[in-house]
Amino acid sequence: MQKDDGGVIFVRLLELDTPMALVDTADRPTAFRGQTPKLDWLHALRSLRRLLNDKEDTGQVFEIMRALNGASTAKGYHRLLTTPQGGRIAYERQEFARLLMDDAWLDSLPAGSVGAAYREFIRTEQLSAEGLAEISRQNAAHVDEPHPYAWFGRRTRDVHDIWHILTGYHRDGLGEACLVAFSYAQTKGLGWALIGAGAAWRARKGRDHPYIRAIWQGYQRGKAAQWLLGQDYERLMAEPLEAARQRLCLTPPTLYDAIPAAARDGSIPQSA
Repeated sequence: MQKDDGGVIFVRLLELDTPMALVDTADRPTAFRGQTPKLDWLHALRSLRRLLNDKEDTGQVFEIMRALNGASTAKGYHRLLTTPQGGRIAYERQEFARLLMDDAWLDSLPAGSVGAAYREFIRTEQLSAEGLAEISRQNAAHVDEPHPYAWFGRRTRDVHDIWHILTGYHRDGLGEACLVAFSYAQTKGLGWALIGAGAAWRARKGRDHPYIRAIWQGYQRGKAAQWLLGQDYERLMAEPLEAARQRLCLTPPTLYDAIPAAARDGSIPQSA
């Protein structure tokens, strides 16, 4: 078995952290009522193909998550309650996207902080937390349901771009693939595993640079880091970026950084 084989990455991502008895299910209203929806692999695979052909088609990410990820959301919420600040965070149930849309608050964050880097990132890339939220609502009326699991799903969605800042992965094709693998390690969401495996499979022919090893390192970094969904993000945003990375055990993305920026989008070629 070759170390850079996309098929090996696929097997590793699916087997390492997802016991079949606890396999993730769709994030739908039935999950909120304690029922277990069926996995919709066909829909997820169709959405994966569309996503790999257009990384900007963010709606396909949410389609995949709805098809495969529900159990991870519920388990993540209950894990949050076991953390030192989790009970308070869950009790307050802050809608973080609203705070991220507050320009005055963002502008108040000190230079060199996580929040300052996030502020520059979203303004340079012309992104917004509400824009991401709107995409997540497409074909999914339950996203804004007043339920703890739905709230935790929104919280997971809203911190995605902050994870770009913390991990050092940019929005190029390879950076997104690496962050997806990191996210699977953090959340155990089967949808993240599918996207990461699909990206690795597409990248398997790229021999000029260590694309697949960079994606695998993303997963390993996610395993080694502190659990980011248990963080108090309002406080984290004011923390110096490098100090936050050190505290959260976020090692540098050495393999990703070693690949020239111009080659990163070509790491996930489109199908003919």
